[in-house]
Formats: sequence, C-alpha cells, structure tokens
Amino acid sequence: MATIYQAAYRRASSLICRLHSTYVRKMRYLNELKEDDSLCRQAQTSGTFYLFHNLSPFLQKVGEKYFVPQLSAAEMKRILEKFKETEQWIEKSVLIGCSDDHVPHFALDLGALEKSVIESELKGSFTNLQKALFVVDRKDSPLLASAQSLLQWHDSHQYCSKTGQPTQRNIAGSKRVCHASGITYYPQMSPVIITLVSDGSQCLLARQPSFPQGMFSALSGFCDMGENVEEAVHREVAEEVGLEVESLWYSASQHWPFPSSLLIVACHAIVRAQQAEISMNKLELEDARWFGLEEIVEGLKRGSRSSKQDDGSFLPWFPPRQAIAHQLICEWVKQQTS
Repeated sequence: MATIYQAAYRRASSLICRLHSTYVRKMRYLNELKEDDSLCRQAQTSGTFYLFHNLSPFLQKVGEKYFVPQLSAAEMKRILEKFKETEQWIEKSVLIGCSDDHVPHFALDLGALEKSVIESELKGSFTNLQKALFVVDRKDSPLLASAQSLLQWHDSHQYCSKTGQPTQRNIAGSKRVCHASGITYYPQMSPVIITLVSDGSQCLLARQPSFPQGMFSALSGFCDMGENVEEAVHREVAEEVGLEVESLWYSASQHWPFPSSLLIVACHAIVRAQQAEISMNKLELEDARWFGLEEIVEGLKRGSRSSKQDDGSFLPWFPPRQAIAHQLICEWVKQQTS
C-alpha cells in the first residue's frame, strides 16, 4: 500500500512541477498568442519591440560593445507619432518570443520610414544582419536571426501559390491564410547538413569561392527531397571531396538566416585513413585540404584580420564562435587532446 501511495505521490508531484514550470507556462502563453488574435493584439500594447529597417536590425553601441535595444509599446507609439503614423503600424510586427514573466517580444520592420530620422531619434544604427550576428551578445544572435527570417518570409509570401490571391496573416505573424483556397501557410526552414570529416588524426576543411579570403570551414550542403540526414552527409562528402563516410554522429543544430531560413544539422564523420585522398569537386569548392591538430589550434587563435601576410597571401582561419562550424572544429580538437 505504501508503495502505491509513494508512486501516486511522485506522479502528482511531477505533474505539479510541470504545471508550474516557467518554461512550460511561457511556451503555452506563446501558443495562446499565436492562436488568439485578440489576445495577441492586447499583448502588443504591453510588449517590447525589436526594430528592423529593410530587414537590417537596429543596434546601439556603448563603448566597444553592441546592444540590441528593446523598445516599449509607449516608445513605439512616440516614434510612430513623430512620423504621423497610426498605432495600427504595430500590428505589422511579428511575435518572436517572451520573457519568463510573460512580457511578449515583437519584431517590427520600419523600412517605409526615413532611416536616418529613426537612427537619430534612438541614437543607434540599422546594421547589416550578417555583421550584427557577430558583434552582439550570443544570446541575442538567435533572436535577431529568427526575427529577420520571419519578417522576410511574410514579405515574400503575400500571395497564394495556388490561386495567386493575397494571403492574410494572423496578428502574431505565425501563419498566413488564403481564404480563396483555404490553404494555410506556415514559415518553413530548409534543412542543411554541415559535416566535419576526419581520418582519425586530421580533419578536412574546405573553401567556397564566396568565403572571405583565407577562411576554411566544414563541408555543407542542402538535404535533397526525401533524403535523411545520414544520407545527405554520405552524399555531400562523396560529391564534394570524393570520400566515403565510414561512420558519423550528430553534434548539434543551428538556425541560420542566410541565404534564407535554414536549419543546419551539424555532424562529425569518419573516413578511412587509407582511403583519404581528396578528389575535389571544383564546381563547388575552391580548395579542400587536411589539417593537423597544431594547424587547427593556431587557426582558431587567428582572426580574419591577422591572417593576411606581407606577400598578400592569407593564412588559414576558421569561422567565428557564433557559427556552428566553429563548434564542430572545437569538438574535434577536444577529441584529439582528451
């Protein structure tokens, strides 16, 4: 009897903990905002706003550090009044999250308004997203990336692909509906794999022509339709460097907004050292080579600015810490030194 009572008590305690979990309550609140237009409209009057101008986020610089300011609804109202715009502009914002105490966060693009006036008024600047992701605090990078991706998705999905009729978004911006066809459109991400290939003692890094000079990274490519992650890794490694993957394992994932909204799945892959001669696909890559541990450690210390030599050539350097390729390379170093 005591055993039954203890089991029931544990189940009840677990349920109570889950119901009072900050994370669970926050996720359920966000879901309510996405499903209830009137509730979301009300939340916009008490939420905070991240500003964009033609998809470039607004940043403020204090000393050498960049910050992503959150404007209150009152501050947004003041800015809009300065441009003689109505508060209905706020309904163009998209829901991107909320704080633990249920203060909702929205992103709003003010691309139709004069950029210099906003920058002067708020004492900051609208910055190219790619640059912004590498100068702001790491906790802000994912939020800026998801906000820009959602704003961009709405900009490019204003018409139904079946009927050509305008689609209507909900207040939260979590979907668009074509009332002529009844089709509901949701924001989507394209799956991409990024793979750090190793032969056990070296790792393989490559460059694409579009990379900054001197930068090498892990192999990457889009997943084909109907392909799973493992199949995509095997195929991309074979296509790009002519090697057969013997084994692989998952590391982590990351949302990345370039060139469009991507879900990057990061993996490690092993090839046989006896069959590790690179046969590079020159249509996709500019260079590919094996790196030893010492080269990798030196490259991680080296930034893009310190890679240029007196003769104009560039020493190899690797993606910065905000990129998931950096994480893969650091994991490989840890494996080699453990």
